[in-house]
Amino acid sequence: MQQPWETNNCASMKAHYRVYSIPQAAALWCGVPEHQTARIVKEATALSSSGFGRSVWTYPAVPCLEPRSRAIAEAIEDGSLPHGREDGQPVADGEYVKYERRNFFGRDLKKWMEKAFPNEKPAFLFDDIERSTHTAISADAYRALKAEHDKLEKRLENTKSEYKKLRGEKDAIESERDSLKAMVDKMGTPGERAESTYLNIIGTMLELMLSKSPGGQPYSTFASQAAIISALLAHHEGKPGIAARTLEEKFAAAKRNLTAA
Repeated sequence: MQQPWETNNCASMKAHYRVYSIPQAAALWCGVPEHQTARIVKEATALSSSGFGRSVWTYPAVPCLEPRSRAIAEAIEDGSLPHGREDGQPVADGEYVKYERRNFFGRDLKKWMEKAFPNEKPAFLFDDIERSTHTAISADAYRALKAEHDKLEKRLENTKSEYKKLRGEKDAIESERDSLKAMVDKMGTPGERAESTYLNIIGTMLELMLSKSPGGQPYSTFASQAAIISALLAHHEGKPGIAARTLEEKFAAAKRNLTAA
């Protein structure tokens, strides 16, 4: 696996210090691949009648070579694009440089282009971030915004992860609650057979307490159902199920169940 420093060709840094001729920069500006630039420049024709001496170039297969070399030539003439000779070092104001020897640094070309053609960002001068950034936003501002965006994205992902975790815990608690509730409900509510058994026991005891022996002796001192209910309330009122209405309903149900059985 290659290391980052083995694959980084420092393209933006090279473009910053690289020296370009007018036709070479114009060709690259037109999108001509680097490896074809030398051939295009060699085969291109300088227009001596352009108004800028032999600074404007044309090539049939690259239509924009002429207008873009003209724009560069004009910038050199009006002083907005510093230029020099083959070394690219800017000459003093007013110093004449032959047309075919006029060269300039990539950094000066880029600076001029940012002002003269803010929407033009050719790949040989501008990196991917600069090319994807609106002209009103600087590269530094874009990087700052992107860093903040990435930070917020990370926070959002963490929040989503935490939410999923909490939601899972909530679902588990609710599931356990429902399971316990079902168990309690099942334990608290007797089945049909158990209910019938309980009612039969109550019914027979009630009947026995209000009945007499074959000799005519009462089995209890209670003369009526109302008396039994009064006694239960006197001794156990307040306990679950020990209420006059509840006892009356249960006694009535016990009688019906015993009769039906």
